[in-house]
Amino acid sequence: MARIRQAGIPLTVCIDKVAASGGYMMACIGNKIISAPFAILGSIGVVAQLPNVNRLLKKHDIDFEVLTAGEYKRTLTVFGENTEKGREKFQQDLDITHDLFKNFVASYRPQLSIDEVATGEVWLGMAAVDKLLVDELKTSDEYLAERAKDADVFHLHYVQRKSLQERMGMAAATSADQLATKWWGRLTQQRFW
Repeated sequence: MARIRQAGIPLTVCIDKVAASGGYMMACIGNKIISAPFAILGSIGVVAQLPNVNRLLKKHDIDFEVLTAGEYKRTLTVFGENTEKGREKFQQDLDITHDLFKNFVASYRPQLSIDEVATGEVWLGMAAVDKLLVDELKTSDEYLAERAKDADVFHLHYVQRKSLQERMGMAAATSADQLATKWWGRLTQQRFW
């Protein structure tokens, strides 16, 4: 989508259901964002969660070893014992990722107050328009119907031809199926039991 916009082609993004987190990251590239009133938008934040079964393993006398090269190669683990230092490093990585996310959105949507909307919250389209996350409220069907009035619309129907290999594969499968059915019929007509 970024290449479309960089090529100078006007890009309108329509959101009928959800554009949250990475979905909003993609949508914000558009020159114009249109949202259905009840679409869910936002979630400009970063989350990571993982269970830790270290105590369960210890309870059953199961050892788990992790070998790494590099102090921060494995900051948090599912099986090992997590440290406060590891948690702090992991949180730093999340914060860095969140800053990158915010900067990305702000570069495409400079009109919005990034600190106000980059809280991880989501909004329905009706509220998202007030937050400047979207430019206009309507469904994609409404938008396309409106645009079709001023455009030449062509209905294209394209059928992809099957390759020779695909046709031969189907013929072979059909022949094998017919042969199996024929032999099954012969076997069941014999009185073996």
